[in-house]
Amino acid sequence: MQEQTLRRLLAEITGPDKEARRAAHDRWSACAKPLGGLGLLETMVEDIAALTGSADVRLEKRTLLVLCADNGVVAEGVSQTGSEVTAVVARQLAAGNSTACRMARVARCAVVPVDMGILNLPPLPGVVDARVANGTGNIARGPAMTRDQAARAVLAGMDLVKTQKAQGTTLLAAGEMGIGNTTTATAVTCALLGLNPAQVTGRGAGLSDAGLARKVQAIERALAVNSPDPADALDVLAKVGGLDIAGLCGVFLGGALYGVPVLMDGVITAAAALCAVRLCPAADKAILASHCSAEPCGERLLQALGKQPVITARMHLGEGTGALAAMPLLDMALAVYDGSTFADYGMQAYTPQEGAPC
Repeated sequence: MQEQTLRRLLAEITGPDKEARRAAHDRWSACAKPLGGLGLLETMVEDIAALTGSADVRLEKRTLLVLCADNGVVAEGVSQTGSEVTAVVARQLAAGNSTACRMARVARCAVVPVDMGILNLPPLPGVVDARVANGTGNIARGPAMTRDQAARAVLAGMDLVKTQKAQGTTLLAAGEMGIGNTTTATAVTCALLGLNPAQVTGRGAGLSDAGLARKVQAIERALAVNSPDPADALDVLAKVGGLDIAGLCGVFLGGALYGVPVLMDGVITAAAALCAVRLCPAADKAILASHCSAEPCGERLLQALGKQPVITARMHLGEGTGALAAMPLLDMALAVYDGSTFADYGMQAYTPQEGAPC
């Protein structure tokens, strides 16, 4: 039943609005600056116009969704901290004290923590309850969740976007918190792209050499034990993913369905975004790349998505912090987009020259 509902919603997602993209491009061309002078920031504004269907881009109300969940694979020693830290950080997110909260205040962005499956967490004020399960299974020993649970988590993510849209949000950032989720994200990436875990597994929050070796072995076992189908993203999510990744997949799908742009963060959100476009290629229109994570599979995920990040700062903090860091850049770009034109300057506009990028 859950999967049927998901398939029905995915069928409603249409492609980007080419006329709105052209209108945004023409507006950039009229701005009093060299053609294409703001590079990827101009492209990002054009992408937003193509998603929303309007060249009048307004991003006044923005929200960071931080999807939190625990992962059974922590039992394999893939992290230097235990699962209890997920709940600790969720409480700090709700209290406005976390790293992401501090950055969000600078970016004028609300922070909404969401419980997708934090281990043994009772209802917590300030945390949205979207629980699908009490954490996931240990992917090194069996599947993370059932297929129905994966579909439920994806639908929950889509519903979060629907709610945000109704509340007037015009820009979303995708964030996560869950001890062990660089392991699940790497497993998902390896499954979808056919990569060798030994070549793309990173140290997460600072693993030792021995810890990294355990992490690689856990991912290798997960892929061998579960045999996820790379042609079926929902199967991959259910077998080697996490509730946070499945929910984030839904956030990107919801962004495409409801016309709200979504800034990716690092490897966990990028793995979720790749699942989203594998489920529905048209979901690509809602996905904006903020930065390239220092995690080894970060660049591979961006390449698979065909996205270029606006920030390359070797970040790997999580919580959506990279997405937040991109917001002031977007604000500055829009200040130019809404600013003086060549006509205001009383001069002729630049025109594209042969061989020059524009």
